Amino acid sequence: MNVVAKEFAAAQVDEQGMLILSQFTSAATELLDALIINLYNIDQCAAALHLALTMSPTEQRTRMHSMRGIVQEFNVYRWAGRMLMDADRMRQRARLVRQMGVRDARTIIGGQA
Repeated sequence: MNVVAKEFAAAQVDEQGMLILSQFTSAATELLDALIINLYNIDQCAAALHLALTMSPTEQRTRMHSMRGIVQEFNVYRWAGRMLMDADRMRQRARLVRQMGVRDARTIIGGQA
């Protein structure tokens, strides 16, 4: 669902349309200009659908432009880079633990033993 939502935003080159997301998706924490709803709240779903269908083209463009920028900035390359940096930090901590002969890595990481 998250990838589909991001692909939808990325594909809207004319910046028209509106994205409605469940608050339970992780995409809802990134794509804040989407209409975020609780799927279990029927009135909220109906209101979001009404708002999406009646939203002015100017507001659609503004919101979609913002979402497209977020998708462009926080892409798979950035995610992969963060994963590699995290893995490197973990490797460095493990090396420190081995060098110091510390039995409990929490001593180095958080100062707690």
